[in-house]
Amino acid sequence: MLSPDFLAQLRSLLPSDRLYTDPVDCYAYAYDNSRKIFPPEAVTFPLTSDEVLSIVALCNIHKIPLTPRGRGTGTAGGSLPEQGGVALSLERMLRITVVDPANRVIVTEPGVLNQSVQDAARPYGFFWPPDPSSAAYSSIGGNLATSAGGPHAVKYGTTRDHVLGLKAVTGKGDVIKTGCYTTKGVVGYDLTRLLIGSEGTLAIITEATLKLTPLPSARSGLTAHYRDVTSCAAAIVAIMALPQVPSALEFLDAGSLNLIRGRFPEMLPTDTRAMLMIEVDGSSRDISDSTAAILSACHNGGLLHAEQVADTATLWKTRKALSPLLRDIAPKKINEDVVVPVAALPEFLDGLMQLSSKYQVANVNFGHAGNGNIHVNLLVKPDNIGEMARAEKCLAEVFDLVIKLNGTLSGEHGIGSEKRAYIGKEVDAATLALMKAIKRVFDPNNILNPGKLFP
Repeated sequence: MLSPDFLAQLRSLLPSDRLYTDPVDCYAYAYDNSRKIFPPEAVTFPLTSDEVLSIVALCNIHKIPLTPRGRGTGTAGGSLPEQGGVALSLERMLRITVVDPANRVIVTEPGVLNQSVQDAARPYGFFWPPDPSSAAYSSIGGNLATSAGGPHAVKYGTTRDHVLGLKAVTGKGDVIKTGCYTTKGVVGYDLTRLLIGSEGTLAIITEATLKLTPLPSARSGLTAHYRDVTSCAAAIVAIMALPQVPSALEFLDAGSLNLIRGRFPEMLPTDTRAMLMIEVDGSSRDISDSTAAILSACHNGGLLHAEQVADTATLWKTRKALSPLLRDIAPKKINEDVVVPVAALPEFLDGLMQLSSKYQVANVNFGHAGNGNIHVNLLVKPDNIGEMARAEKCLAEVFDLVIKLNGTLSGEHGIGSEKRAYIGKEVDAATLALMKAIKRVFDPNNILNPGKLFP
């Protein structure tokens, strides 16, 4: 319970419309897209770095857990206030303070939506490449917290590749500035990349200097249909061996295709058992050359047909609808965003089918195949104790397979609370100890998002 003295001091920092203490009001900040619920005892809505600093200082004095939060779109439980305390919502820090097309830079506060950054950059002929499926309603702060990716990461990279510098308040209560305003700079340690992906456990980002990229002059879409997953996986390896890199390369297995057929019955042939959605971008000449090369790489014994698609917007609308459609099959999905080297995808996808059969757990797989980033979805009934136990064993073996293939447990969702029990599978004891020591330097009282990342 928060003490009356603490609450009185908290009320002195913020006006009443930017501080919630009523449990009914606080409940909206008790969950994220992991669908688990941990209500905070208070919710604060700072508007400036100074207000964030004051809240951090107060929580340090009283040793109160403080959980930073964007828009709650994360799937790994990273913004859940598991230990109660205070939720620090950054959703009202909505200013884009600099739009500088000459230097290809936007400076933004953390509550600004990803889509708002795109809208601000587009009139100048630029965009910000990270494009998670939640881009229309996820915040820049949340994108930074998990180093979000998306379909176009295969060509453009993830959030870490598109941030020049940050302003942040550490858990200790220091205001720090990392990085610089220029695209080249090697002064000191790269704390910018350290904070990106740290899930609010080290510092609260209050300002970000984002690096913009020129919009491509043209885009074209392709689809390739296969009679089996093995042939489709072989095509992915062939495509990614080309010098012409697609701007997006998405894989869908039979379960994913059946979901789409249920919503869009006329969209897919009935004999398609695996499919690639491919996008190329650049100049008209670039697109012509890339399309020809990629279509050639798609051809193998399992290809049913491949074709160009005029309407790429519909292509991506369909792909981004997949995750919500999974709820049509089962009330709960165990959703993982593992990554393996592209050349290992055939072995990995075959292994997933074997594990799904071994543990009798329904499994739907899709994702950003150009990066080897597959969204593995184990579909279960939470009230079926036996099925849940089988799913947990299956998941552990999926992670073992990922590590065996030299992969990683998370490509863009983060660890949060959902995967923290498994981090030891990937990170050795000495490295984990160093990470914990870094946490203590930034946050000696362990008030920032306590309990996340580490077992």
